Amino acid sequence: MLGLSTSLLCLATWLGLSNAAADKNAEMKSIPLRTHSLSPPYLDSDMASRWWDFGGDTIVRADQYIRLAADIPSQSGWIFSKIPLTATNWEIEVEFSISGRGNLHGDGFALWVTKERAQPGPVFGHADKFEGLGVFFDTYKNNRPGVVFPYVMAMMGDGNTAYDSANDGKANELGGCSARGLRGATVPSKARLTYFQDKSLELQLQYKSTDSWTECFKITADDGKGPIKMPNTAYLGFSAHTGELSDNFDIVSVDTKNLYSPVAGQGGRGSQGGPPTRNNNQFRSSTKESGGWGWFFFKIIAFVLLVGGAYFGYNAYRTKQRREYRGF
Repeated sequence: MLGLSTSLLCLATWLGLSNAAADKNAEMKSIPLRTHSLSPPYLDSDMASRWWDFGGDTIVRADQYIRLAADIPSQSGWIFSKIPLTATNWEIEVEFSISGRGNLHGDGFALWVTKERAQPGPVFGHADKFEGLGVFFDTYKNNRPGVVFPYVMAMMGDGNTAYDSANDGKANELGGCSARGLRGATVPSKARLTYFQDKSLELQLQYKSTDSWTECFKITADDGKGPIKMPNTAYLGFSAHTGELSDNFDIVSVDTKNLYSPVAGQGGRGSQGGPPTRNNNQFRSSTKESGGWGWFFFKIIAFVLLVGGAYFGYNAYRTKQRREYRGF
């Protein structure tokens, strides 16, 4: 019976860990959004993109990158999604490269989630007084004492406020960080932007070492800067601009995902951004039941009954064999 108790204890431990892992994985799920992602060769067979528009000085190298602006003065280019980003909660992971020949360089590139679509202008290649989110990767310092460049910052535009270009966006900053080493990084440079409606906006960067992410900023509804609201109709885009000083600003890949919670979703995408289902309440109930303590104890009881039945069956078989042996 000691062996049986040990087996039951091991099983209970294993099932507990399995359920904990299942509950953790169930906290947040993701669905890839092909319509807002990019990867080589970037273009379809007809040398165009089904989901993206390109303009300005943008050059597409199908085997390597999309160059928004080259290491040439006065370049400006952009790419923008053709359809809006309708996910309630989302994650955008971008691999990019900033490189150039000289020691002096500028100006920078930007990631956009804005109501405006494909409107060139002076703010890193995009129109000023935009409505929505701009994340700026600024490589040239104009007038911002005490700040190390490259500098990465976010701005929420209301459609009326101009970007404070004279002071590198100081008056507009929602969150930001210095990122020394981002230009000419020896590992693939990446940015991961995560948004939960009315809850948080977070930016992480990878440029120091592979698979090592550094938090640039995280804004929540409780820190006085939130809640952050995106426009009802918002397009995903990227743009870059060079002035007298220049750099190569390349987009290597874009991986966009819709984030949702299968447990906490409230019908359709709802406030949790979950995918629509025919009966989300039924799905949520079954998820909780399968991952809860009730199901855990049911499996324990079933195992005990199985082992107990096998034990008594084996004893009955041995007793029968003894009787037959004695009779012989």
